[in-house]
Amino acid sequence: MSQNQDRSSLLVPASIQDRIQGVLSAAVVLVMYGDYQSQESADVYRLIKVVRQQLSASSGENDLCFVFRHFPQTQIHPHAQRAAQAAQAAAAQGQFWPMHDTLFAHQQGLENGYLVEYANDLRLDIPRFLKDLSKQVHVARINEDIESGLHSGVTTAPALFINNIRYTGRWKMTQLMAAIAAASH
Repeated sequence: MSQNQDRSSLLVPASIQDRIQGVLSAAVVLVMYGDYQSQESADVYRLIKVVRQQLSASSGENDLCFVFRHFPQTQIHPHAQRAAQAAQAAAAQGQFWPMHDTLFAHQQGLENGYLVEYANDLRLDIPRFLKDLSKQVHVARINEDIESGLHSGVTTAPALFINNIRYTGRWKMTQLMAAIAAASH
């Protein structure tokens, strides 16, 4: 591999500070750096959801821990940062994953009015949600994700790490499943 070690390894390991589905002690920990306005990020997230469902169905349990980290590419996606803030504001009210799924499902509607609509649909405390957004309460948390990605050589979203090693294969079901299976042994 032509990449040097610091560009192919996750330098900030997954922790309980992250947004997690599954347990960190799982055989495979899959970390995704994503951008809510990136179509490729949405496609990869949908692929990961299918992979998780298939692994869960085949083994009866889930040996895969999924971690999402924000990597908004503000230079090309003007609404990505605000969408990440909305996800974090929802997280503060225990609704990260429902908001996360909503943002990826509605990438064409990430302006403020839509974000409030999604928050309302999730029955969030709207005054608190709006206050979090207006005061940019969660920007530092998002910046931590971005910094951790940059330290690991992430320059664009999506980026995946399987058990702390950068996944450089194709964004296809068979290749991703094979990489996860190889990492679980």
